[in-house]
Amino acid sequence: MTMIKLRSLLALGTSAFVLAACQGQDAGDTTDTIEDDTEDTATDNGEDTAADNGEDNGDETEEIDFRIAMITDEGGVDDRSFNQSAWEGMNEWADNIGASEDNYAYYQSNDSADFIPNLNQANAEGYDIIYGIGFMLLDAVNDVAEQNPEQNFGIVDAISENDNVVSLTFRDHEAAFLAGVAAAETTETGRVGFIGGIAGEVIDRFQTGFEAGVAHVDESIEVDVQYAESFSDAGIGQQIAAGMFANGADVVYHAAGAVGNGVFTEARNRLESDSDTQIWVIGVDRDQEEEGNWDGGNFTLTSTLKGVGSSIEASANQTIEEGFPGGETIAYGLEEEGVDVTRGNMSDEAWDAVEEARQLILDGDLEVPEFTYSQE
Repeated sequence: MTMIKLRSLLALGTSAFVLAACQGQDAGDTTDTIEDDTEDTATDNGEDTAADNGEDNGDETEEIDFRIAMITDEGGVDDRSFNQSAWEGMNEWADNIGASEDNYAYYQSNDSADFIPNLNQANAEGYDIIYGIGFMLLDAVNDVAEQNPEQNFGIVDAISENDNVVSLTFRDHEAAFLAGVAAAETTETGRVGFIGGIAGEVIDRFQTGFEAGVAHVDESIEVDVQYAESFSDAGIGQQIAAGMFANGADVVYHAAGAVGNGVFTEARNRLESDSDTQIWVIGVDRDQEEEGNWDGGNFTLTSTLKGVGSSIEASANQTIEEGFPGGETIAYGLEEEGVDVTRGNMSDEAWDAVEEARQLILDGDLEVPEFTYSQE
């Protein structure tokens, strides 16, 4: 098992969502969010792009002959979470190596029926590596990879046995444990919530780590666990969060992609209707502090960070410099700086407790349980 440090994780977690290179968008409808974010930064495939890359300046900048693409899961590229983190990483990769908008792209999947068509379209368009973003794409990636043994693929959050697929995995339970510590140190009601997306091994890691982190601080704190069985339905997220808050939870952690947008909406609505209420949301996969803004301040307690984009950048660069790591599983945790939590709005006492727990994990004095129900 290969392990690589992702030293750009925290910087990437707070980077702007630049969407200047959106080739392949016709594979799935884009949203108003994308249009708004790209209004000032998007460029046409023409002279401006060539000039920016030095092609009209005496070949001062060498043209990059390497192209990567990603296929989103059903949450979409602008989910403000998992897929967006991956896309931000691809933008970061392009900026760092001086690639043009022709060198990277995303294909948006509105549901699982889009996975194989998107993979086939990306394959037909000749990308050097095609990444499936999320465990839901594992079967589709395996199918297309087996049919195209000369094409390189990547899968995030799952492990493929194919020699032409690199598997990028994360010890999410370690970051979730720290989120649990933060929640337990912050709650005033003794009740917190966890909202998962689609039940399975990956989200089980988040649940297990979070519950263990809460118990590490105070075993008497109750954790309300519910699943949306979706990564895209914000309405379900808002409905579940409403019930949790109504039942006394004052901190809710979501690991549910775009479903989490509804969690933030519900918290904001409650705070705006009763400013004396103190409730918090814990974000996932990227720094979601911005999602917690409201007229009275900010209610994002912290966010668990997951270097999805950084792992894509690292594996792409490894391929350029050393060759494609096909058949390998590359794992990232706290030690590799592939997962972590933000300082956010934690109190000094909560942050100190998180820092202490992090060090215990790094020193090997605390082993975080990985699974609750899905371990085989």
